[in-house]
Amino acid sequence: MQIEFTGRQFTIYPKLRTQAQAGLDRIETIIGSNCTAHVILSEDKFRKIAEVNLQCKQHSDFTASCEAKEMEQALHDALDKVEKQVTKVSKKATTLRRHPVQNAEGSVRLQTGDVLAEFA
Repeated sequence: MQIEFTGRQFTIYPKLRTQAQAGLDRIETIIGSNCTAHVILSEDKFRKIAEVNLQCKQHSDFTASCEAKEMEQALHDALDKVEKQVTKVSKKATTLRRHPVQNAEGSVRLQTGDVLAEFA
């Protein structure tokens, strides 16, 4: 996974970089490696904002933005939000694969309805 870091009025420390890489590695095990991530860390006067954008070829884009007093906490919350989005989409795809849509042709309800319509 390619990871791009952007700091807006903020310098990105190695600790934050390793924290983001560890979180995105956890997400990569769920969704696969065909993704690119963009981590944006910005700082206003008294608030720290972390934004994580994840673009995948198979799935839609995932975005999370969190705000906290400490940058580590904001980054952790944003990575958790993206991870929840990714797990929701992957579970949904797994469920659809395992439980395909059933056609009405083979259902018992349709067959009994046809028989009753013929006698009426």
